[in-house]
Amino acid sequence: MYDVLDSQSVLSVLRPVQDPELRKSLVELNMIRNVKVDGGQVSFTLVLTTPACPLREFIVEDCEKAVKQLPGVTDVAVEVTAETPQQKSLPDRNGVPGIKNIIAVSSGKGGVGKSTVAVNVAVALAQTGAKVGLLDADIYGPNDPTMLGLADAQIVVQTTEKGDILEPAFNHGVKLVSMGFLIDRDQPVIWRGPMLNGVIRQFLYQVEWGELDYLIVDMPPGTGDAQLTLTQAVPMAGAVIVTTPQNVALLDSRKGLRMFQQLNVNVLGIVENMSYFIPPDMPEKNYDIFGSGGGEKTATELGIPLLGCVPLEMPTRLGGDSGVPIVVSEPDSPSAKAFKDIASAIAGKVSVAALS
Repeated sequence: MYDVLDSQSVLSVLRPVQDPELRKSLVELNMIRNVKVDGGQVSFTLVLTTPACPLREFIVEDCEKAVKQLPGVTDVAVEVTAETPQQKSLPDRNGVPGIKNIIAVSSGKGGVGKSTVAVNVAVALAQTGAKVGLLDADIYGPNDPTMLGLADAQIVVQTTEKGDILEPAFNHGVKLVSMGFLIDRDQPVIWRGPMLNGVIRQFLYQVEWGELDYLIVDMPPGTGDAQLTLTQAVPMAGAVIVTTPQNVALLDSRKGLRMFQQLNVNVLGIVENMSYFIPPDMPEKNYDIFGSGGGEKTATELGIPLLGCVPLEMPTRLGGDSGVPIVVSEPDSPSAKAFKDIASAIAGKVSVAALS
């Protein structure tokens, strides 16, 4: 069928190979680049839409199989890289320069482990090679500095012609800005809505974020001023809803989910945290302390993906208190694996939304 082994014949046999999530041709998506043929040796670059692509090995294998069908091919070398797509802009909302995708991690009620999910997902994305920032929008209860090991960090404020610019703190591959850097540890924040609005906008536009693939925003619980400010200020790549399996949490999570839908923000999915308890002395057992199946049932009823279920383990709590997230301290633990899978699922859905 192909008489000559050249770059065009290589592209032709690769054209039927699709990105499994986008369901479009890799060639048509410009994900196959720098095709070179040297005798029987074929090389090219595969440009994925996220460094966190969970199907990377399968895509490479499909590409190699396709090219090896060509007569005369003796070796196939695939260099894999990634370019995270930019989220679509909106006419009434200005994006943040350098930030490709802004993702809200939210919950209807407090105490469901929203910050734990936000921190571990951010670090898990950074571990794949993505450039990640974390904006702690929980102004009244800023816990992310402690959970990222930055409780004693001193944030730098630069005075420029455009006003004061904050330099984010950095640890575990993640840039962080939080109200916790600007107040004393025991100082309460007693503010009304307009002041909250102002500081969230400052954290968006007056921070030297640099180039980011993902900015994770750890939202306060509920459906109040912070959520409105964020969704009305910037184009969002999507929102992730965190809940526990128990009915009380699920009832509130549904309200939070509906809020984002009413504000025309894509809900990427639900994360069920504290799905079951794993005793440290009996890791082969698990107990449904908060019930079971609630997240899956809610996701099915609302037509929203269930991104994953995270067990309740003592190392997760210890990691949050010590500033070493479980995806770093115990990367092979059930919880760490769950967080990594959730991070990959989020990244995949963000790419699909950006390229749809």
